Amino acid sequence: MRSVLLIAGALFALLLSISVMTGIHAQTPAALSGHVSSSEEGSMEGVLVSAKREGSNITLTVVSDAQGRYSFPVSRLAPGAYGVSIRAAGYVLEDPSSVQIGAGGNAAADLHLRKTTNLAAQLTDAEWLASMPGTDAQKRDLLDCDSCHSISRITTSHFNANQFQCCIVPLMSTFAPGSTPLQPENRQNMPRARDPQQLRAFAEYLASINLSGGSWTYPLKTYPRLKGRSTHVIITEYDLPRRVTEPHDVILDGQGMAWYTDFGTQVLGEVDPRTGKVTEYQVPTLKPGYANGELDLERDTSGSLWLGMMLQGGVAQFDPRTKQFKTFPMPPDINDSAAQIAMVTPPQNGVLWTNDVDKQTVHRLNLQTGQWETFGPLHAGNHQMSVYGLYADSHNNAYTMDFTADGGNIGRVDAQTGQTSVVSTPTKNVRTRRGRFDGQDHLYFAEYAGNAVGMLDVGTGKVTEWPLPTPWDAPYDVVVDKHGEVWAGSMWTDRISRLDTKTGNVVEYMLPRSTNIRRVFVDNTKTPVQFWTGSNHGASIVKLEPTD
Repeated sequence: MRSVLLIAGALFALLLSISVMTGIHAQTPAALSGHVSSSEEGSMEGVLVSAKREGSNITLTVVSDAQGRYSFPVSRLAPGAYGVSIRAAGYVLEDPSSVQIGAGGNAAADLHLRKTTNLAAQLTDAEWLASMPGTDAQKRDLLDCDSCHSISRITTSHFNANQFQCCIVPLMSTFAPGSTPLQPENRQNMPRARDPQQLRAFAEYLASINLSGGSWTYPLKTYPRLKGRSTHVIITEYDLPRRVTEPHDVILDGQGMAWYTDFGTQVLGEVDPRTGKVTEYQVPTLKPGYANGELDLERDTSGSLWLGMMLQGGVAQFDPRTKQFKTFPMPPDINDSAAQIAMVTPPQNGVLWTNDVDKQTVHRLNLQTGQWETFGPLHAGNHQMSVYGLYADSHNNAYTMDFTADGGNIGRVDAQTGQTSVVSTPTKNVRTRRGRFDGQDHLYFAEYAGNAVGMLDVGTGKVTEWPLPTPWDAPYDVVVDKHGEVWAGSMWTDRISRLDTKTGNVVEYMLPRSTNIRRVFVDNTKTPVQFWTGSNHGASIVKLEPTD
């Protein structure tokens, strides 16, 4: 009898709990909710639904669940008129949708999708690579193209092999790294000549995958929509005021303000995530007539921001309190027309590291004396390494990534002796790119051509690798969060990867728009953590909030 009473009591408590939770849910309605469907699939999971208020530069996105339902939290959409849009490969919204949200929320909009008549316009760069014929080696030759433009500019072109060989490919190499079709800038130095036979083979391959023959000779493929945990996310985009803005690196300061470097303009930008307000600060010009733009952005323990000034040939420091810049130009003997500073480390004891991408050298700058020291080039056997991502461990030893076409190495410069050494990755030719140290001197890094995340244990010298699940993800940068999960961003797939290094499992999140991702940043002050990046070709800042 007693057991029956206990069971009855437990059942009553459960029902009461459900009743209370239902009541709470009823008191907190969604600002906007609805159902997503199509004639082909019925209810659709994994569809990104975006809402943008008229006159605002902020877009909020949620993802439909397994029943095709989507819902915006009432606290996230203020009253007003909103345009609604979707992203689902192969589909478009049947009717352009707008909705009026009142003070209490609870607006509803069911969305019906139909098949697109222009699938090519929806393909990500990775889906183009997956669709087109050719070997992996041929496709890897395209991995640098989307630094300036999407692959669709090649696949939808009509140039033949001769035109690619004589004009188009050589022309592309004359543009500075921060160039885009909207804002091309020429280099001051002549590009290195490409091997004629390799150039011809590359030109013939490009002509085989575009429209020079009148139509594509291969079917267009899309990746499956993401489902399950991948739908547990809210994404916020902050549009920047200038269409040509290239927010290369995005980080947060101690007050929660987002800062970004502009890869194509002498601008350091600040975004207030609460209001979307954007403030721009003019970065000094060190070399008039040279290509503009900055790359790396770092924050030191005092709150100062440090910028790699690229072809302007220097490092800049910005004090957010005084709004003043201080610059550190390279010495004249190494500051030639090709000098290119991409990276900078936050200073330790008045000393920072930086690099020259063109000379493939690492530099150490003493901020008190102004003295520059040069190390390298570094070599792995007969192979001369490039110097791309550059990071310092807890003892201020410098580590640099090898981004050459056949690179798979990490270089080290000892802060005490100046001696250099190299560690190679287990997988060859992975093109190590950018990454970040955790608090235990583990260097996590992206394997761009290896479609993987790597980790160097500085203490043991051991390198561990974790493959990413989506073909041609080509991660650009990675960062480890306070829980030990590693976050990576792709220039190719418009996806963010969340890697559990204990299990190797990866959760991916799709972004609402084509997003050329570079630097990635995790805000560890939030629970769950929040992920930030810039859309380098889309003039926007992106915040991703997982809900679990």
